[in-house]
Amino acid sequence: MRGVLFDGKQSQVVDDLDVRDPGPGEVLVAVAAAGLCHSDLSVIDGTIPFPVPVVLGHEGAGVVEAVGAGVAHVAPGDHVALSTLANCGACAECDRGRPTMCRRAIGMPGRPFARGGEPVHQFASNSAFAERTVVKAVQAVKIPDDVPLTSAALIGCGVLTGVGAVLNRARVDIGESVVVIGTGGIGLNVIQGARIAGASVIVAVDTNQAKEPLARQFGATHFLSSADGVRGILPTGADHAFECVGHPGLVRAAVDLLDRHGQAVLLGMTAPTVEASFLPAALFLDKSILGCRYGSSRPQRDIPRYCELYRTGALLLDELVTRTYPVEDFATAVDDLHEGRVARGVLTF
Repeated sequence: MRGVLFDGKQSQVVDDLDVRDPGPGEVLVAVAAAGLCHSDLSVIDGTIPFPVPVVLGHEGAGVVEAVGAGVAHVAPGDHVALSTLANCGACAECDRGRPTMCRRAIGMPGRPFARGGEPVHQFASNSAFAERTVVKAVQAVKIPDDVPLTSAALIGCGVLTGVGAVLNRARVDIGESVVVIGTGGIGLNVIQGARIAGASVIVAVDTNQAKEPLARQFGATHFLSSADGVRGILPTGADHAFECVGHPGLVRAAVDLLDRHGQAVLLGMTAPTVEASFLPAALFLDKSILGCRYGSSRPQRDIPRYCELYRTGALLLDELVTRTYPVEDFATAVDDLHEGRVARGVLTF
């Protein structure tokens, strides 16, 4: 079968991958669509260290083909969105409703794929850039059949991370002010999460002025090409600032833009050794810097919620899909993402 493989030196579309049958507590999914995210590129450029060879992709949706023993919540033929959380469901963190913190799921890549008889790693317990993938049952979340799979694919990372950061981690309240630095796929979902939460002022910041119409469509009340202008809109600062780029200078900017009791939420992925600086005195008025993994999400709860918000028109999904590409055009999709030509490009199989 086809898939996108990274061997440590180059990424390429191959057609000779194999995937094993699902075991107990696992689901085999025929992937219909998968979003291309900066995290996939971060594996290629080394920002995210990962063992190779590996099948990339972590934001996908498809149709269940088979289930292993003990799986009852999905069945062959069901449409599913895939999460990256292969959480165990039984540890203390899972029991507290914090599956993103499950210690049995982080840093333990499986190898359900093979190529030429040699095992191949799975990225983010998901590997959505393959015609078929095997995931833990908890990662396959049933969705309504009327949600297009090309749009549903984006729920599994961009929406869970961006909207979840607003609703689950920052808990933005009605009437509060929000600054979003970076309006790519994650930033746009932060913006619409803030709109759904009822924020009164949502300032989008991006150096690419061409992104303004889409940012406003998703809910931005203001658009700036530099964070330097935020104080002209929010003289006392913002209640919440979300850094969605992964640049240390912008981390500092997010902290500096906070009002009293403000929160800076860090979503952009920096290299593991990159350091950011800020003035500790700037935090004395009950300000906070928050990390956020995967939107502090609970996918089996959140994905159905987001599907319902989509069906009512409150959550925009179709509008996130700038362009679809057959998987063979992976290199073109990467180039478009690098150049900022797409909010999200989606690979199809």
